[in-house]
Amino acid sequence: MKMNYRIGQIVPSSNTTMETEIPAMLRARETVEPERFTFHSSRMRMKKVTKEELAAMDNDSDRCAIELSDARVDVLGYACLVAIMSMGKGYHRISEARLHQRTVDNGGPAPVVTSAGALVEGLKVIGAKKISLLAPYMKPLTQLVIDYIENEGIEVVDSLSLEIHDNLEVGARDPRAPAELWRKLNLANVDAIVASACVQMPSLASIPLIEAASGLPVVSSAVCTTYQMLARLGLKTIVPNAGSLLSGRYPAV
Repeated sequence: MKMNYRIGQIVPSSNTTMETEIPAMLRARETVEPERFTFHSSRMRMKKVTKEELAAMDNDSDRCAIELSDARVDVLGYACLVAIMSMGKGYHRISEARLHQRTVDNGGPAPVVTSAGALVEGLKVIGAKKISLLAPYMKPLTQLVIDYIENEGIEVVDSLSLEIHDNLEVGARDPRAPAELWRKLNLANVDAIVASACVQMPSLASIPLIEAASGLPVVSSAVCTTYQMLARLGLKTIVPNAGSLLSGRYPAV
């Protein structure tokens, strides 16, 4: 039985959070499960969260997938939600298939998870039909995210946009800030809260706090990406203190 896994991440050059939160979750998992993980990244250039920079960055993702497959990673995560969503509705399926094919062509086949697809699938796993979300984006980009999620059959009841365009500033935010911000959301009849619809906005420390206070399941882009990575590896989808999705109540099928 395989016990050691290499986690690959395609990361925007200014992202500082995915290489913090995903390792933190999988290190926490190592305290309760036997598998061990190492982490390997390749970067795409992006400083400002604008549609133009996001599109240019996405063009670089093929190179990153090939570089990571050189290291024979076991799973590959594309760690920029809005870059995928800005390319058109349903684009996560196209990106995941294309990048997987790049790893196949390079002789190091690896399943590919996008944070955009992972968020949608994570919400479906917990049975969420209506949600409210927090996002750091300017309002037009948040609306793009809402439209993408709603195209997948999940209604967004309310959202809060922090309107931060500098990606480093997003990553520097207090990871406990969402534990207060969620109170500004309309939660009438919602099934779940998205504490961060952005892989760069820290929220891991807030997720158990929001769940305890709201009584609702709480996810983030990073939590959903971790769930999908574990699922693609065929491992138990369990991480301590990372919310309902990774509690073990939702085994991957």
